[in-house]
Amino acid sequence: MSEVEKPRGIDARFQQHLEEGRFMIQRARASGRAFFHPRLAEPGTGDTDLEWFEPSGRGVVYSTTVVRARPPTPPYNVALVDLEEGPRLTTRVVGIDPFEVRIGMEVQARIEQVDGRALLVFTPREPRT
Repeated sequence: MSEVEKPRGIDARFQQHLEEGRFMIQRARASGRAFFHPRLAEPGTGDTDLEWFEPSGRGVVYSTTVVRARPPTPPYNVALVDLEEGPRLTTRVVGIDPFEVRIGMEVQARIEQVDGRALLVFTPREPRT
């Protein structure tokens, strides 16, 4: 079994925040625009005066698909989630059957430990019927 490559550079800082139990993203101080993936400069402007901040963690599923892995791995979803603060990110929605994740579903960020590594996932916020 191969070891997962550790993040380097600015990605390592994002992972460090997760390991500390904090979901943090960046924004440009001048524009206040939040973005994700971690970067050294604001997309579009090149502004390097950036800060890390803790977003609300609230989001809405923009897109979702179910990955049908080989047994014994159960099916899981991969989703695009739009954060309340603006950025869209790729993630998984857990705590629900992967086939029940829907576009427009309100979700909340959560940090989980998977194979000794902190990962950002989302859980449903709306009641399931």
